Parts: sequence; C-alpha cells; structure tokens
Amino acid sequence: MAATIGVAAEVYYSLELLRESQELPLLRSWRSAVAGRLGADTRPLTSLIPVRGPGLDLLALMGDVPSVDHAVDNLLHAPVSRLRREFEGLDFRPGHVPWARRVSEGDRDARRELAEAVRACHRLTVEPYWRQGRSDLVALTTRCANLMLEGGIDLLLRSICAPLVRWRPPVLEAPYPRRVEVRLQGRGLIITPTVFAKLPVSLLWDPLDTAQPPRLTVPALRRPLTGTGPADTDGCAVRNLESLLGRTRAAALHVTAEGCTTSELARRLNVTAAAASQHATVLRNTDLITTSRRGGSVLHLITPLGLALLRTGVLTEP
Repeated sequence: MAATIGVAAEVYYSLELLRESQELPLLRSWRSAVAGRLGADTRPLTSLIPVRGPGLDLLALMGDVPSVDHAVDNLLHAPVSRLRREFEGLDFRPGHVPWARRVSEGDRDARRELAEAVRACHRLTVEPYWRQGRSDLVALTTRCANLMLEGGIDLLLRSICAPLVRWRPPVLEAPYPRRVEVRLQGRGLIITPTVFAKLPVSLLWDPLDTAQPPRLTVPALRRPLTGTGPADTDGCAVRNLESLLGRTRAAALHVTAEGCTTSELARRLNVTAAAASQHATVLRNTDLITTSRRGGSVLHLITPLGLALLRTGVLTEP
C-alpha cells in the first residue's frame, strides 16, 4: 500500500480533470475555484496534455515523491532516453509539437521551463487543497491497514472499490481500456490512493518495464474537496504543539504531513540524518507518524492522530 502516488502525478491528474467535462460532485467546489486561472506560467505543462489517448506519465518521469522540490529534481535529472520514451506516440496539438520535441530531447532550458510550470500548477490546483487531500489519503491507508489486520490480503482485496474491482483468487479483476492479463511474477501490486483522478479506479503498468510492479489507483476522497490554504494553521495551535513536542519535533511533524524520507526530513530540519531518524522514531512510537520502506529508503507519513494534533495542538483521548 503506497502512501501517495506522488505530487507530480496528482498535479497532472488535476489538469486532466480540468479538461474533462465530466462533473464530479466531490470536486465541484475545487473546479469552480480553479477553472479559468491557468495562465502563461502553467502553459509549458498544460500544453503537454494530449488531445486524446494516454497522457504524459509524470509518475515515471518525476517519481512518486510527496515533495514538489524532489519531484522537480527528478525531472531535471531524468535520462533523455526516458524522456523520449514517455513522449513517444502521444497525440499533441500541432502547435505544441515543437515544444514537446524540445522537452523530449532533453533541452536544458525546456526542462527548466517545464519544472517551473509544474511548480506553478502545483501552487494553483493542489497545494491549497492538500491539507484535506492528505488527510483523506491517510484515512484510506489506515483503513486498508486495518482490513489487513482483520482479514489479511483476502479481505483487503475484496473490499477495494467493489464492484469495480473483483477479487477471484488468484486473479484480481479491474477496469482497463482493453482486455489484458498482467502477471505479477513476484513483483507484487502497489495499491495507491489518489486525490485527483478522472477514473474511479485505474491500473497503471508498463509492459516494457518488467522490473516495476503495476499500480492500482483507488480514490481517497470521501467528502467534497475544499481549500483551506497551506498557511492557515492557528497560532495558538502552533504554540501548543511546540510546548508539547518541542520546536524541532513539532517542525518534524509538519514535514511528515507531506510525506518525506529521512534524508528529506534532515534537510528540512537542518539536522543530521541520525538526529532526523531519532525524531522520526519518537513520533512513530507515539503513533503520530508511520514509517514504511521504499526501496533503499524509508517514507515517513503522518497518521490521523498526528493530523488532529497539528490542527489543534492538543492530544485528546480517542
């Protein structure tokens, strides 16, 4: 179970939703607030949304990291071969083809323009709404963890987005544009919650990359998405939190609300990796964050209890 599909993919999905005419009740308020506000600073990214067919895979190009800085860094250092492969066969508007070609060929200035457009889109369509979105992501991953504890993988797979997804051991059936059979061959399956997605369930897999496990994306939103802004934390709550945890550990809890690795936590707190790991251990032992291994690193993510503490600065009985 992944904590998030990553900030880059959420940004791109949000732009695809704005292009769609389909009305999604949970995103109605978000759409009315955001629609029409995309401008020149976002155009380097919005122009790369194809007219039809599959979209650009920012998950592959920028990773599933929750930090926009980390995602942009991945884009700036992505191999040209990867860029070419992700752009190949996409149906761009004729006027946007030269720009898409510049990006796909790894032009340095084009990459930087695209990176800044990703940041601009993130500030507009995702960041002001991420507090609630993150809360719903945490709630869904917690629910899935509880299902695993109660009934193992069988109960978890039977409970995911029924009836769209059907578990008929040993086969999991999910919607896909065409009939296809994906054999995991020991790679496993990553179940990934999303905030912005035009499809209720989506299977993401690359038949040319047999090393990467497929992903099944499932919707995390359970209530209308409304924006509260990234900096509306009440001053009293901040003071209470710092009194309870200490200033550095309170800052660490804020960082894990976005999801972060130990090295990212150390960088954001301006402390050593060992100190960051110690802070994460204390927060984890008090059930304020969870920690899961992601390849050669670990990902720290806030829990519902941690989110409640961030909002109020006070620990209450469950």
